[in-house]
Order: sequence, then structure tokens, then C-alpha cells
Amino acid sequence: MGDHHSPARFGPGALTFFRHLKRNNTKPWFVANRGLYESEVRGPLRALVEEMDVRFARFAPEIVGDPKKAVFRIHRDIRFSKDKSPYKTHAACWFHHEGARRAVGREGEGGSAGFYFQLAPNDSFLGAGIWMPPKGSLAAIRDAIVERPKPFLDIANDPALKRRFGGLDGEARLKRMPRGYDENHPAAEWLKYQSFTMGRPLSDAQVTGPRLVRILEDDYQRLLPLVRWLNQAMGLKPSARR
Repeated sequence: MGDHHSPARFGPGALTFFRHLKRNNTKPWFVANRGLYESEVRGPLRALVEEMDVRFARFAPEIVGDPKKAVFRIHRDIRFSKDKSPYKTHAACWFHHEGARRAVGREGEGGSAGFYFQLAPNDSFLGAGIWMPPKGSLAAIRDAIVERPKPFLDIANDPALKRRFGGLDGEARLKRMPRGYDENHPAAEWLKYQSFTMGRPLSDAQVTGPRLVRILEDDYQRLLPLVRWLNQAMGLKPSARR
């Protein structure tokens, strides 16, 4: 199946939809334009998840993409937010370890490291790793770094990953060493991290172009050592086949 005929392709309409939604983030507008959301955004995103699942089966069989679970809802959780706009102005999906829950973030007990894709006008990107894991997972990752720093440092300091993705994202880094860890450990700097992710932005042309699936597959393969290292630190093994 050629990339050109793949249903896993976003047209310019996907980005146009989100530009308009940003200006009209209300339930009546969304309800009136739900058909556009389904055809331009949700349909192609589900097809992308299915296409990527086929590719993961080849190079990372333990990572799965199920359209019912991998696609994030467009509704925002506004219960604790000052911003009461009801809809996200991006679309996203998450591919995770088959032995884990889909959970992400601090509430994500039982989650795993995995691969992320986001589509939004001038704000699309791909990424991999684990974002703000809950306490137990974070402790398991830190302990794995302490016990055997070299495999982790080989990934964190990999020049090719640094060139392509800028290395591990340091946005959520503690100022001081977390309690119970040695300041003088060879990987001390990395023990301050609370998130372990890498990624890069994608242009509007890339996300609506015919090569999107290929771009994701290539970069996800490059990022697989990080994902596998993190998952093994949390007790989730790689598999050789599905």
C-alpha cells in the first residue's frame, strides 16, 4: 500500500479545523462542525494509529496502538482549570507497552514509556519516553540509573540523539538532589529529572504530507532504546514478536 493512498493522511483541513476551533472554542460551534472533526481529524488519526501498530509489530512488538485507546479525547478536563474552554486545540495519540495501562502523567499508575504524536497548527511534534511518571515509577527509573548508570548514560549522551532531538528534555528538573540519592553519583545530574522524554517539532507541511507515517516510524526507531530502557527499569520487558 503506497503512502499516497493511505487513509492515515491528514489534509490541510485538519489544521484549518483547529485554527477555527481556537477562535470558536464553544460547544455550539463544535457540534455544528463535528462532521469536519470526524472526517478531517479523528478518522485520519485512527487510521494513523492502525498503520503505526502494523509497523510497531515489526520493530517493537511490545508497543501497541489501538484506535479505541490510543487516541486522546478532544474534550478538556476543566474541573480544576481556570480555563473553561471545552476543547483541546490539538489532536494526539499515545502508543504504549502492551503490558501496561494507557495512563500518562502523575495519575498514571500502571503506565509505561511509549511514543507520542501531536497535530496542531504550528505546534505539531513527535516524542517518546515517559512524562511526569508517578512516584513509584520515578523511583524505579532513578534506582535503575543508580545501579547501572552506563546503559542509561549511553542513551542520554548519545550524540546522534542529541543532534536530532536535543537530548532529554530538561523542563521538569529538580534544583536539588532528591532525598536518598548520592550527590557524587556519576549520573547525579539525571537523578534530578522528573520526566524522561525526547522529541522534535514537525512542520505543518510534514504532518499533512504523504511521508508522515515514514517520519514517525524512522524517529520512533531511533527513540526505541530510550523507551525500552525506561520500560525495563519499570519491569516491562521488550518482545521479539507479537
